[in-house]
Amino acid sequence: MDLTDRDRLLFDRRHLWHPYSSATSPSPTYLVESAAGCRLRLRVDGSSVEVIDAMSSWWCAIHGYAVPELDKAARDQLATMSHVMFGGLTHAPAVDLGRQLLAMAPPGLEHVFFADSGSVSVEVAMKMAWQAHAAAGLTRTTMFTIRGGYHGDTFSPMSVCDPDGGMHSMYGGLVPRQVFAPRPPAGLNRPEDDPSMATWRLETRRLFQSHADRVAAVILEPVLQGAGGMHIYPPHAVRFLAELAREHGALVIFDEIATGLWRTGTFWAADRCAIAPDILCVGKALTGGYLSLSAVLATADVARRVDASPAGAMMHGPTFMANPLACSVARANLDLLSGHDNPSRIAHIASTLECGLAPARELGPVRDVRTLGAVGVVELDRTVDVPALTRAALEDGVWVRPFRNLVYTMPPYVCSDEEIGTITSAIVAAIAKVHG
Repeated sequence: MDLTDRDRLLFDRRHLWHPYSSATSPSPTYLVESAAGCRLRLRVDGSSVEVIDAMSSWWCAIHGYAVPELDKAARDQLATMSHVMFGGLTHAPAVDLGRQLLAMAPPGLEHVFFADSGSVSVEVAMKMAWQAHAAAGLTRTTMFTIRGGYHGDTFSPMSVCDPDGGMHSMYGGLVPRQVFAPRPPAGLNRPEDDPSMATWRLETRRLFQSHADRVAAVILEPVLQGAGGMHIYPPHAVRFLAELAREHGALVIFDEIATGLWRTGTFWAADRCAIAPDILCVGKALTGGYLSLSAVLATADVARRVDASPAGAMMHGPTFMANPLACSVARANLDLLSGHDNPSRIAHIASTLECGLAPARELGPVRDVRTLGAVGVVELDRTVDVPALTRAALEDGVWVRPFRNLVYTMPPYVCSDEEIGTITSAIVAAIAKVHG
């Protein structure tokens, strides 16, 4: 039976759960007809409407949609095999992607574990850290992090998301209790000798030292916290936390799922920090938004210590680990990315976002406007009316998905100046219309 668009939307409303959404009282959804370039074609009030995707489909579609090079990689791989188990077998897409990732990685990372998603990569990274301390029994079981972080929705990652201001307070009594330092003072260029930094370092050091003998790792989103609040903080704070970990025998995990692959203006956000992690997670943009794939990169020392644990091996193995189709698209995605002058391209996007969002500072409910690389954020002094603001932006030809008190954009890198101008003007206008 052929369904009408109305039928599909009705079924969706009655039966399909959406992210962070009620099943019984869902927010409005819009039917996507197609996607190409930086644009989505949606059904809005029975009409077909083309809008610019300001979200890169939650930050992963960095080249936009219907990308010829990525389409070709998928077709070519389908002609050989779409999937094969990774247990006891290997294949060229996984080997070649692993070589690419290690060549692009911070120094010292030598081993690659492929996983299904960002959340799963954080699960694996945390398990690696626990196993690395388990040669004589599981002696260190605590993670140390900072407030305001977001690391995924599965149980171990939830435990290192902000326990109060994050999205998982519902599960607070079920997840492991970790140690949370204060969020570092804001500002990418905040001086290291700023009094607020000295206070933060002192408080953080005291907290760490009181738990040092049981901290397995420090886990961070370097420089930019993503879904926890789009908080930008200085690279020297990242260095301080990493040095604190190593001073006390803990490992360093960088969650670069949202920040990696040039999103913040450098290939890795860690590149600004002049320090390499022991374990690094990458996901989201790894396949250019085509398929779900992530990877955990680790040092030889971590791998050796994991193998020295009682298990004798890394105890994780997803069914779709190193899926050949996803790996092939990821290889093409990294090739396409490396063909651009990314430092200048992302710097230009940053300046265009800053200029376009600046008028929002004059709006009454706006608390802050900040940009970093291809990230633009408007912070309000109140919770955003998401359905109303989304609708207002759609009327100006832009798809945005705010959360909490933030209206933000992480556009595809291939957006034109005109398209970014449309995005920023639509965000400013929508805030003025809905919350002005």
